[in-house]
Amino acid sequence: MSGLTLDTGALIAFERGKRSVVAIIKRALEAQAPLAIPAGVVGQVWRDGARQVPLARLLGSGVVEIERLDDHRARAAGQLCGVTSTSDVIDASVVLCARARGQGVLTSDVDDLRRLDSSLRLVRV
Repeated sequence: MSGLTLDTGALIAFERGKRSVVAIIKRALEAQAPLAIPAGVVGQVWRDGARQVPLARLLGSGVVEIERLDDHRARAAGQLCGVTSTSDVIDASVVLCARARGQGVLTSDVDDLRRLDSSLRLVRV
C-alpha cells in the first residue's frame, strides 16, 4: 500500500466504526503506510477530543501526517476550485494532498472529488 489521503467522510466513517474503513486504516497502520489528512478535514470532524479517543489516537499516529493549510495551499485549492467550477476548498485540498503524494483518497464524496480530478484513484467509504 502506497498510502492514502483521508477525507472528512472517511474520518466520520472511522469514528462511527464502519468495519470496512476501520479495516483499511488498520491495515495501513500495520504496514506503516503513510496516511495524509489535510488540516481542514480535521477541522470538519474535530469536536471534543475527550469523546473522540479513536480519532485522537489515529491523528497522533506516527504514520499520519496532517497537511497544513497554509497560504500557498489555500491559494492552490482556491485556484483548483476556480478551474473546475466547484466551491469546496476542503475537497480541493484533499485532491491536492493526494496528488502531491501520489496517493489514492479514502472518501465518501466520490462524485465531488471526481469533478476536481477525474484521474485520482478513489476508494469509496
